[in-house]
Amino acid sequence: MKIFRSILLVAMVIIAIGISATAYAQRAKPAVKPVKSLIFAVLDDGKSAEPIAYVSKGKLEAPVSGGDESGIIAAFNKTYYKPGTVYHLIFGGANAGSVKIKSSDASAECAPNMATITTTPASAKLGGMVMALGTNAPVVNKGASFRRKPTPAERTEFEALVRSVYSKNKLTAKVLKSQNLTALDVNNDGKAELVGSYWIDIDKLTRAIVFMIAEKGSNGKYVIGHSDYRSIAQKETMNGDIKSVDSGVYHEVLLDVFDYDGDGVGEIFTYVQSFEGSGFTAYKREGGKWVNAYEFSNYHCGF
Repeated sequence: MKIFRSILLVAMVIIAIGISATAYAQRAKPAVKPVKSLIFAVLDDGKSAEPIAYVSKGKLEAPVSGGDESGIIAAFNKTYYKPGTVYHLIFGGANAGSVKIKSSDASAECAPNMATITTTPASAKLGGMVMALGTNAPVVNKGASFRRKPTPAERTEFEALVRSVYSKNKLTAKVLKSQNLTALDVNNDGKAELVGSYWIDIDKLTRAIVFMIAEKGSNGKYVIGHSDYRSIAQKETMNGDIKSVDSGVYHEVLLDVFDYDGDGVGEIFTYVQSFEGSGFTAYKREGGKWVNAYEFSNYHCGF
């Protein structure tokens, strides 16, 4: 009899433990996967957001593309584009206001992974080729960084370097044209780095474009930190009109700088508009040069 009672008691304890474990399992929620920080371009005079990269452990990773499956895009938009969500506005490498999400449409025929936004800049005046970045990543730059128009002397030095690139490609820049030229401070040392996008007419149907980053050398004069040259003929444009290049298509232009890895030097982010999407690049300073650290192409739709 005593043995039977002992067995019964053990069985009751086991059942009780099982019931408790089942109830706990029903109450417990699955672990929530941390949301990665996102960097996006602030375009269209501060009215549109386009993803550039996730930030993970000081590295950039490709986000959802407009060419991905609709379900993947819908999940991305639900996570990052909830109406009313507020992000940092990055201008001059620092927090310069806010970006608020208005809407997105994962079923849109073109650019389904973009969002409409409103921007509230503290002082930045966005428009045309003056663009910015948005992010929910920590903003580590608390210094006295700046973003401004270049001085006449800075412009003269920079354009001399641009002309030297054309000379190396056996071209004479009789009339030098620019999409933009910006002075900014990537590491709060008070010295301006210069970022600019230029072009010349080789002939009526051909353009030669140059993107350049320049910084002051040890002698106090500007030197080329990075340059990219390419020529574009009208027959190479998707719309068959060379004037689209003059308006900015295919030019690599500055978005802004942002220190995503926390090393004290902001990385330079750029944007290239094309007919079927956008291209983004992040440049990082290494060994006195600016090297390509990241690239991402976002598909919009067929032309």
